[in-house]
Amino acid sequence: MVQFYNESREQTHVKVRALSLVLDQFPFVGMIEYVPGFTSLTVYYDPFMLRKNKDKDIFTFEMIKEVLEDKMKQGETLSLPENKLVRIPVVYGGEYGPDLKEVADYNHLTQNDVIQKHSDGTYLVYMIGFAPGFPYLGGMDQDIAAPRKQTPRTNVPAGSVGIAGSQTGIYSLTTPGGWQIIGRTSKPLFQLKEENPSLLQMGDYVQFYPISAEEYESGKGDFVDV
Repeated sequence: MVQFYNESREQTHVKVRALSLVLDQFPFVGMIEYVPGFTSLTVYYDPFMLRKNKDKDIFTFEMIKEVLEDKMKQGETLSLPENKLVRIPVVYGGEYGPDLKEVADYNHLTQNDVIQKHSDGTYLVYMIGFAPGFPYLGGMDQDIAAPRKQTPRTNVPAGSVGIAGSQTGIYSLTTPGGWQIIGRTSKPLFQLKEENPSLLQMGDYVQFYPISAEEYESGKGDFVDV
């Protein structure tokens, strides 16, 4: 695992993203896969492949450390792709956002205040995790932060928009979950049959905009890529 310390969250994200891109473009012998996190990147590799034709007196740890340090140096000179902005329609409250009132009450706000603050933000996709296509988004207004539910739900519909602590995210699949659900979008975030199954990628930006229940049901609230 490569762990980045003593950086702002944004600077750390850039380094995680850069190393991910280098490993995509220039994988080393024996690499299996990598998993980016908020402040780290975990690399899985075959130690026997890594050691093949190498000095047997060198520890495997020293080998992988040298490889990853070289990759990090490559990342410092790499130009990252331009961030994509995706605008996502959300119907807030009611049956689609059963916890909107709870989030509002917790923060001594009206439900409309929560909707406005949530939809006013521009969010950075720091990582995809928990479930395929599930984005962890940074940049939420702390005035609407709220703790997870004490008792998680056994079934949270795909497209549910939730808040957990200081983060917001979107359930890409129907799964159990403990986030406070404030709304829902009708468009899929993960489609296995697509060439790129996940709508959002690490480094993308997201903006939410409110739609009515009627627009949600009619499917008029489409995603907009900018």
